[in-house]
Amino acid sequence: MIDVEIGRAQSFLTEQEYGESLQKAKQAFETVQDEKGPGAEWLGWRSLLAEPNDAMIEQIDQLATGIRKDADIFIVCGIGGSYLGSRAVIDALSPFYGNKKPEVLYAGQHMSGKYLHELIDYLDQPNEEGQPKNVYLNVISKSGTTLETALSFRVLRQWMERRYEDSNSHIICTTSGEGGALNKLITEYDFKKFIIPDDVGGRYSVLTPVGLLPIAVAGIDIRSLYYAAVTAYQNYESEPQKIIEYAAVKNALHNKGKAIDLLATFEPQLEGISRWLQQLLGESEGKNGKGMFPAKSIYSTDLHSLGQFVQQGARTMMETFLQVKNIEEFLTVTEQPENYDELNYLSGRSFHDINKRALEGVRQAHHEGGVPSITVTLEQLNEQNIGEFIYFYELLTAVYCYSLDLNPFNQPGVELYKKEMYQLLGK
Repeated sequence: MIDVEIGRAQSFLTEQEYGESLQKAKQAFETVQDEKGPGAEWLGWRSLLAEPNDAMIEQIDQLATGIRKDADIFIVCGIGGSYLGSRAVIDALSPFYGNKKPEVLYAGQHMSGKYLHELIDYLDQPNEEGQPKNVYLNVISKSGTTLETALSFRVLRQWMERRYEDSNSHIICTTSGEGGALNKLITEYDFKKFIIPDDVGGRYSVLTPVGLLPIAVAGIDIRSLYYAAVTAYQNYESEPQKIIEYAAVKNALHNKGKAIDLLATFEPQLEGISRWLQQLLGESEGKNGKGMFPAKSIYSTDLHSLGQFVQQGARTMMETFLQVKNIEEFLTVTEQPENYDELNYLSGRSFHDINKRALEGVRQAHHEGGVPSITVTLEQLNEQNIGEFIYFYELLTAVYCYSLDLNPFNQPGVELYKKEMYQLLGK
């Protein structure tokens, strides 16, 4: 279950400011439901939950099960929404230690030749049994010509062809139903294919094969993840108040000049979630001179670098705290006779409890320093809560952007910088 606390942010608003924004948010939610707003042709992330595709889930799960048994390495080759969603879920729900098989690695998310060279060098090294690593590659792109992804895929495909006589059985393409460069390769080489729905944009695609295949290969239960999102869709259709109030507060703060939304968490497992939110929010609201810049901080680490600015710097930001209510307790503080570090006052307390108290103290200090904050709480860190969280923020983003009179689903600025970049490269 997702809980949202807006009181600390609402206290910076007058009743009139909040009331006017609340009315805008209600209208914005109706615009999403009625499918009559700008970009309504991109609402497929809702229809895929309104009419769940059980066969797709089964197909992905079966393929992922086979890959997990066979692979040492699974490479996700994509950029932006083609990898941020899956990486967010994998990072949140997988331990960072131990023998994870297969190991999920990433390529195509930038143009560093050094990174790609070292990745290939790592692939060439034997596995723990001294045998050649067994590698699968999932390239994700609607057009197949996105520069960063296409460059990496060209190099990695050549490596796969050198390594395997049946390299086509090790390559999976996730792309548009028709057209695009990848479909030409699929036709020529008979690669396995999953389809990105035409009406789902990249940053809203984590609950399509774009995200679900890598997540399933990582050993995460995609059925629980997906159907939790289905349940969230059903619940918020009839009880959207949580979404509407959140969007209203954020809209009102935007109107008062807040220019930065600092996504802050005390749980390092949620850093990937913060990165996914950066794209979801940034590409959706950053248009026509509007929107808040979505920054991220991992506390308490970043309190030792950014804490001073947040507490007493320019009052241009709000904070969104992401927290987990219940985490399995692993460590407690033990008492030491000498007490040189003066920590015996924490004896018997769990690290999670200390972390929670730190969050509460920081949140209150920042509030007193003039920083409005919203707190979003996941009950637990599991597939069900992450599935609800994904749909919650997809819907919140659409409602909030419509309340700003923006199209939540286009990204004209992206096309502009691509044009300039390609021109300089001689395309």
